[in-house]
Amino acid sequence: MAEQNTCHYNETMKFFYNQSGGDDKWDTTQLILVQVVGSIFCCFILVSNVMVIAAVITNKRFHYPFYYLLSNLAASDFLAGIAYVYLMFNTGEVSRQLTVTGYFIRQGLLDISLSASLANLLVIALERYISVMSWKVHSNLTKRRVTLLIVLVWAISIFMGAVPSLGWNCICNLNTCSKLAPIFSRSYLIFWSVSNLVVFLIMVSIYLRIYAYVKKKTAMLMPHTSGSINRKRTPMKLMKTVLVVLGAFVICWTPGLVVLLMDGLNCENCHVMKLKRWLLLLAVLNSVMNPCIYSYKDEEMWATFKNLMRCIGNGTRRQRSTNANSKPLSSGHDTGNSQPPSEEMKNDEGLLKN
Repeated sequence: MAEQNTCHYNETMKFFYNQSGGDDKWDTTQLILVQVVGSIFCCFILVSNVMVIAAVITNKRFHYPFYYLLSNLAASDFLAGIAYVYLMFNTGEVSRQLTVTGYFIRQGLLDISLSASLANLLVIALERYISVMSWKVHSNLTKRRVTLLIVLVWAISIFMGAVPSLGWNCICNLNTCSKLAPIFSRSYLIFWSVSNLVVFLIMVSIYLRIYAYVKKKTAMLMPHTSGSINRKRTPMKLMKTVLVVLGAFVICWTPGLVVLLMDGLNCENCHVMKLKRWLLLLAVLNSVMNPCIYSYKDEEMWATFKNLMRCIGNGTRRQRSTNANSKPLSSGHDTGNSQPPSEEMKNDEGLLKN
């Protein structure tokens, strides 16, 4: 009993894996496959979400509360990409050599990114509710309120990610350790999974109410219009984008939360460790899907992406041309005359200014 009440902060994770019975050993081929595929996905996650944020910043048509919150969701996906890279290269045999602090950092990054994504989706659901109930494409939230919401999202997310390191762990009580996260208490896993599943249900109920209201409102307005309602100018357009994002999030994360709940309930016959590695790739896939959904469902977003890529390409060509013109003449003499800029250079400069 005395040993169970002793705190083990100086032990490596190998000690906790042995105590909890959780086996984090990977087959070499599987580990390499997950790291290669995961790295490709993570590179796409980082680049594409930076482009989403850049699109919202550069395009004035996106300077509305919905798109500010959408860019914050992209920021949480960007953090998820960083967390996945750190996790993939600190798993398997490497994870057994981690210190307690290193493990808290690894899991904390994941928990913060998940909490931020979930909180962002909830805030976007509330913003859509406000705008739809007033039958407007965008809500009347001021930039100050949107900024406060964004700050609140990250404050809550950081706190949720730090909870285990603040004391809700099993370092001093090994009997309560989980298998999936050997220094996290099973009670914490129950709290984490149930709270997230409840938020899922709240968001789904909000969007079902919004959808029912929009369908009813559209049916009422249809007889009084000369033609079909222009869907691009109704709240339904943006709501469909969010519904697809929410659906992808629920599909990709619900299996992982259910497995966490089973581990928290100490299910002996659930084989949670065998499911762990594949659920990780499913979670990574969610962050890959979001930028694709934005560009596919929002024509303006896709057009802005193409403009950004075109500007990057033009800037690269302009830089190469500038470097070539800055080289000294082969004769070694300065003629005193400078060549006028070419038509291609002028066109490139015009594009960049635009």
